[in-house]
Amino acid sequence: MKENSTVQINRSQLLFRSLPAYLYELESDGNSIETTYFFLATDCIRREMGCFSVIGTDVGIGVVGLGGMGNLHAQHLEELGADVVAGADLVPERRRQFAETYAAEPYETHEELVVDDAVDAVVVATPNRFHEPIAVAALEADRHVLVEKPLAHTLDSAERIAEAAERSEGICMVGFHNRHAASMVMFDEHRARGRFGELTHVEANYVRRRGVPGPGSWFTDSDLAGGGALLDIGVHALDLALYALDFPAVTEVSGVARTTFGSQEEYADPDGFGENWNAESETYEVDDSVTAFIRCEDGQTISLEAAWATNREESMDFRVRGTEAGAQFDIGDTDMTMLEAGTAGTDHYANVDLTGDPAMTGYAGQDEQFLEAIASGGQPQTNTLEEALTVQRVIDAIYRSSETGRSVRLADVEEAVEQRTQIN
Repeated sequence: MKENSTVQINRSQLLFRSLPAYLYELESDGNSIETTYFFLATDCIRREMGCFSVIGTDVGIGVVGLGGMGNLHAQHLEELGADVVAGADLVPERRRQFAETYAAEPYETHEELVVDDAVDAVVVATPNRFHEPIAVAALEADRHVLVEKPLAHTLDSAERIAEAAERSEGICMVGFHNRHAASMVMFDEHRARGRFGELTHVEANYVRRRGVPGPGSWFTDSDLAGGGALLDIGVHALDLALYALDFPAVTEVSGVARTTFGSQEEYADPDGFGENWNAESETYEVDDSVTAFIRCEDGQTISLEAAWATNREESMDFRVRGTEAGAQFDIGDTDMTMLEAGTAGTDHYANVDLTGDPAMTGYAGQDEQFLEAIASGGQPQTNTLEEALTVQRVIDAIYRSSETGRSVRLADVEEAVEQRTQIN
């Protein structure tokens, strides 16, 4: 027998937090579900209430890299009460538009921006290769830093950012926004209550059927990106899997990285994802799909599938198995399904669908956490450098495993980095 229950999250009363938020009660047809707490996103609050509390007052934000991600961060941080005071980009038109939108000082280089006295915190939203010089310069100027994922284009580069952060008075966070989507927030709460028992395995997918960025862009240039599908989108699935398991010690990694579609002259692109496809481009040097298996110290495991293009249905399916219950949702989505079995009355399955607030976006939640960490005067409690370094080490191990055709012990990766650091 299979029991299905759709759970609606209904607003009931104000709940304390730096932003106005609400207490939600989970109400179920046929299942007794305990009260759980979730929060409205800023945009929703502003529409419903006409105002919201600010946590970023007097924090001057400088953004380096004024493309889509840079502007998205600027928008959210301004809505949260921060003052967007400066922006840097090599493209004059981007600088002009950003300056007009935010009344911000435009700079051509990050070196100028990080020494601006009005800048307290720097958002790094550039191609991966440039994360290190920008983040290090900002940290050396004792600015707070939020670096878009991945931390860097190589493990060595990521380690150097971490070293700069240790010497800095500023904090450093890394942009893994899917942790803050409604589905993952609901998972966090039930995990904290022990609902799943011991977590044993995560299946993490970030797969596009056809979604290769055009050859010739920085995404397909290994010098600029450091990798392909794994570093671009697989990194989201990997981080979320490690986060779901509370970042256990990783012991062994096995993986295969493939480059299949970049050389196809008649590559089919029904969605027009990669504009101006050029199969003869000399800058398609990265993986377009990756399969990996990750073992952790206490027996927990992760299976990872990431692809820009492959001949299967697209999927952002994320599944967590526990000894008492499991969870399933799409990465970054609003909703989550809990999977259980019971003996009450008769042996049965119980699927509980949790419906979250669609306005609760991971990007806004991540930027809120950044401002809260600055306001607290302490180190961030989420999206930390150490977590980002673990993700980067596993990525490095996946590529090493693919190159050698053998599994890689993570201890060997860490030892190699330490040896290189001592030599340098």
